[in-house]
Amino acid sequence: MPGELRVGAGNVADLVIARTPFRLGRYEGSAVTINGTIPGPLLRFREGETATLRVTNRLEDVTSIHWHGVIVPSDQDGVPGISFPGIAPGETFTYRFRTRQHGTYWYHSHSALQEQQGHYAPLIIEPAGLDPVSYDREHVVLLSDWTFEDAHRVLSKLKKQNDVFNFQQLTVGDYLREIRQQGLCATLAERLPWSRMRMSQTDILDVTGSTYTYLMNGLPPDGNWTGLFRAGERVRLRFINSAASTYFNVRIPGLPMTVVQADGQNVEPVTVDEFQIAVAETYDVIVQPQADQAYTVFAESMDRSGYARGTLAPRTGMQAAVPALRERPLRTMVDMGMDMESMDMPGMKHGGEDMKPMPEMEHEGHEQSGDMPSMDHGSKMNDGEMARMPGMAEASPINGRHGPDTHGAGNTTVAMAQRNRLGEPGTGLADVGHRVLVYNDLKALDPSRDPRPPERELELHLTGNMEAFMWGLDGKKFSEARAPIPARIGERVRITLVNDTMMEHPMHLHGVFMELDNGRDAHKPRKHTINVKPAERLSFDFTYDEPGNFAFHCHFLFHMEAGMFRFLNVSPRSDEVSS
Repeated sequence: MPGELRVGAGNVADLVIARTPFRLGRYEGSAVTINGTIPGPLLRFREGETATLRVTNRLEDVTSIHWHGVIVPSDQDGVPGISFPGIAPGETFTYRFRTRQHGTYWYHSHSALQEQQGHYAPLIIEPAGLDPVSYDREHVVLLSDWTFEDAHRVLSKLKKQNDVFNFQQLTVGDYLREIRQQGLCATLAERLPWSRMRMSQTDILDVTGSTYTYLMNGLPPDGNWTGLFRAGERVRLRFINSAASTYFNVRIPGLPMTVVQADGQNVEPVTVDEFQIAVAETYDVIVQPQADQAYTVFAESMDRSGYARGTLAPRTGMQAAVPALRERPLRTMVDMGMDMESMDMPGMKHGGEDMKPMPEMEHEGHEQSGDMPSMDHGSKMNDGEMARMPGMAEASPINGRHGPDTHGAGNTTVAMAQRNRLGEPGTGLADVGHRVLVYNDLKALDPSRDPRPPERELELHLTGNMEAFMWGLDGKKFSEARAPIPARIGERVRITLVNDTMMEHPMHLHGVFMELDNGRDAHKPRKHTINVKPAERLSFDFTYDEPGNFAFHCHFLFHMEAGMFRFLNVSPRSDEVSS
């Protein structure tokens, strides 16, 4: 990692945000850097100490720093227009807060798409007492995505053509192969709804390896970042996904990983061979290589259009084989929010009865003239054919169904069948043949600090218009629904999220940890970022302990910029106001 700054115990960190020349291979341009590097310097704190950081802006635009996952007062949280004015060009802003936690976190800009341009860095808070995780050596593994294209131009392209970066579209050959594998009826039943909704099964990530270079600690794959070890050592790898638009599937071939921390919070150890890390999440793992050999740290983009790569080795200059990219995954009928038992589609027969038009095909924004072509072709689609449709045989249990509200013109699909998908490993990882981490594996090491049941419950729908690249909550982007979500200090609140879109959304809540309801009761995992899968319904609880405005948004940078953003206004308790 480029540099390390110890913060606290009288040490003041000086951070300078500036535009700096940047080069990758034969390409060069400029980047928004922290102290001149990508990523910025590693900041190391100690729990309980007061941190002081002076941030100077040498850009021509307003900048900011948000301490991602770190619980700080609202005015230190770093979100311009929500919790503070931002740092104007030429100005210095001093952040000062006491650290109240430990673990692996990161920090980044919350201004003008600067995060995509290089404004991010790792942050470690060491525990005040004994660390429950024992290890001999540690390495930070910070993953990111880089493009020399202007970030605002990337967003403009997405608004004009949402699949402009997708070079992995389905072909006629794919269509014929599906007919051979699952039959004509099942293939048509799957293909036609996607066509009707102008959505492709290959829409996995908005921005892909067609323009991105995937970095590990600021280095491209051929840069071969290397972390050293001695055989038999327990090595702690602190994985951070600081990408703007990329989920990574992480594995180290030949080396099991024991997950000990998620989003900076200790969890009961669970050993896996691979995990998917959503944008903005962090995972700490322990590996213990026994052999005197190199191991490849492989972070494959979820759509498999590229990868970041590094090496663990006993000596510099060593490297191991780099795995080939696996076949790109496809969206499924489950991602579409379909329930095959009640799937309504004209002309397709199931159980001897014709089906009716699907509600999600009828609401505002869709063509409503004419039926879809007949799918029976002189035969009925039987249960076996339905089960062979991708994703249906192993579909997670339905835990909710959508009501009549289709959320207006800002939304083009609804999840008629919502599912508990916390036991699923993530897109493209269902059949990899080895153990993959799932959210149901996560169990907090310590019990909740607030075991009370929620006093109030809210349901929010993640919505979007993929074709227009509009994203929001309950059908409205932030500019259309600027009123905050109210909360009170000490109030136990439950939020249920329903993903009505066919893409994942890494939802991040500032100023508090979300306790994910994954059946672990008092030991629910505490997360600052929760990945919500397509057509998923999940819940989390939280309790704020100080007032102010705190952002809640999708951490896909371009989704947030396009409108999937809200904020909570936390007010004092009524007894505090009256006193």
